[in-house]
Amino acid sequence: MKTKSIYLLRHGETDLNKNGRVQGRGVDSSLNEAGRIQSNLVSNHFSSIPFNRFYSSSLIRTRETLSPLSTSAIALEGFDEISWGDQEGAEPTPEAKKMYADTINDWRNGKLDRSIGGGESPLEVMKRQKPAIEQVLNNDDGQILICMHGRALRILLCWLLNYPLNFMDGFPHQNCSYYSLDYNGSSFSLKEFNVTHHLNNG
Repeated sequence: MKTKSIYLLRHGETDLNKNGRVQGRGVDSSLNEAGRIQSNLVSNHFSSIPFNRFYSSSLIRTRETLSPLSTSAIALEGFDEISWGDQEGAEPTPEAKKMYADTINDWRNGKLDRSIGGGESPLEVMKRQKPAIEQVLNNDDGQILICMHGRALRILLCWLLNYPLNFMDGFPHQNCSYYSLDYNGSSFSLKEFNVTHHLNNG
């Protein structure tokens, strides 16, 4: 098996991102103007890399982010964002913010079966990510770009790099930042950490 280089890209900005509301798996938002600018900056940045394959989540904001680079990305639900249950798209009230902060704190303390508002836990997200990554690794060599979501990206990085899931907040991100990993056939190594410099060219 040849070495693979896998780029993990967070999608561009949506209005809900801008307004501080969680979207999750159940809210299928489009990019806003800032997000479209970010996606074009991503396309310019990656234009010289001969990607073998593009993957996205099943949600439109990831497909729109990739559209300047590719209109034939393979959409896999395994790369969808975590479900935040009944908090998706909701007004960030003080009570909701406290619930969110308390749940994040539980995750940091290893209570990874907890969820918000009837949504998904980190353990459930990891379980559905594994078949998606297996498909990527079984089918493609060379350079691969996966566009996905912030919390899901943090969870994926943890288990690919053999960190405990409660370390997930150690992987920061912003809209259209990315990480890159090398895969040698048996394990992953981190090559680039939360790259953002391409977003300063607009």
